[in-house]
Amino acid sequence: MSIHISAQKGEIAKTVLLAGDPLRAKYIANKFLKDAKLVSKTRNAFYYTGTYKGKELTVGASGMGCPSIGIYSYELFTEYEVETIIRIGTCGAYTKDLKLFDLINADSACSESTFAKYSWGIKDSVIRHQGKAYKTIKKTAKELDIKLKHCNIHSSDIFYRKDGKIPKVAKENKCLAVEMEAFALFANAQYLGKTAATILTVSDVIPTHEKISANQRETALLPMMQLALETAATL
Repeated sequence: MSIHISAQKGEIAKTVLLAGDPLRAKYIANKFLKDAKLVSKTRNAFYYTGTYKGKELTVGASGMGCPSIGIYSYELFTEYEVETIIRIGTCGAYTKDLKLFDLINADSACSESTFAKYSWGIKDSVIRHQGKAYKTIKKTAKELDIKLKHCNIHSSDIFYRKDGKIPKVAKENKCLAVEMEAFALFANAQYLGKTAATILTVSDVIPTHEKISANQRETALLPMMQLALETAATL
């Protein structure tokens, strides 16, 4: 077991789906995984391991922000020898070109965060997805006839801003949406030579103030969950 994950060695699969919300991880495990077993509940960050179409998978929680996913993904990669992590989360659209419920396969994550610089000496403000999962997501979406956007995203350390303007780093890198975790996940994977990807559902459109309601969230996120699970089953 690691500091923040209490699973024993061998109880975490080589492929992990990471949701920010532990209750979302629980929902996915209960709805989709066969013989799902709760293997860690430290800090109520639930991790379940089971099978999907015969493939052993783990689904768990990353918490919010680069520091949180930075801890969980690092421990998964190093302590549990995980090879692939696919983040599944929500994002806000910076542009009206994206609509509510759109799915994004993140090309790269850019950030003003110092996480990569001070953790691994990675000075770039833009870090690409790592490994083959990105292409597998793209291929799987086509097979399932799921519409998928491919673009850069902004991983912000800030949720509430005084001026509400799109940050310079996001403008310079033509980021169409904002979330809070992918940059750290990609940084860890790059440093450790692992595979990492991020699939996001647009939950709000910032210019128009449109939002997915609480009642819509369960069904709204199902296509993303399906895409992640089908992808993971083939890795």
